[in-house]
Amino acid sequence: MRIVFVHGACVRDGSWWWHRTAELLQERGVASVAPALPSCGETGRPGGAGGPGLPEDVAAVRQVLQDGDEPTIVVAHSYGGIVTAEAAAGIDAVQHLLLISSYLPEVGQSLSEFGDGGPAPFLDVDPGAGTFGVRPELLVDTFLHDCDPEVQAQAVDRLAGQSVQVIGQAVGAAAWQQVPSTYLVCAQDRGTPARLQREFARRAGSVVELDAGHHPFLSRPAAVGDLLLSL
Repeated sequence: MRIVFVHGACVRDGSWWWHRTAELLQERGVASVAPALPSCGETGRPGGAGGPGLPEDVAAVRQVLQDGDEPTIVVAHSYGGIVTAEAAAGIDAVQHLLLISSYLPEVGQSLSEFGDGGPAPFLDVDPGAGTFGVRPELLVDTFLHDCDPEVQAQAVDRLAGQSVQVIGQAVGAAAWQQVPSTYLVCAQDRGTPARLQREFARRAGSVVELDAGHHPFLSRPAAVGDLLLSL
């Protein structure tokens, strides 16, 4: 069994965001990998106008999923659910999807169709550069308030300007319709409120709630690791 972690929007270095849970799983003999997302500037080309978008993210994750036939659980976090919906479709090795504070889009839906009816106050959009990102001064209070200070400090250095076109680009498949799925609602999440997560979770096969913020794999790694082992 292996875990493939697909990180959320506006960050880079997916393996770091995942590392606290990944280390616990490795101790239990479960390997994991976190593909780089091109739209976040992780593969050489910077994100922005004319840069890589959702199709490139999908292709990057799909390539990792196709690299072997080992049974795989895909952990999709936040925007990662948009990527995973298409990237994991039709791949026999994918046995389960774990969606964490995430989205389960239907075919033809885009990230822009999920939200709370207005622009998120913690995001900063640069129309000239064609990027959007998390306001650094709001990162901790919105997304990492339940994490320890060391994690909070390291996370700020891993923010990224992401290609803004991913917001409106639609998915061409919905893997969650064919693959068993579990939705992890993060009850303390200040970025994607729990009431919205519960609405999104109606599309998943099963739902679990955890008293954690937006990044439970950093704040509650043992709980997330145990959940994955149970799957």
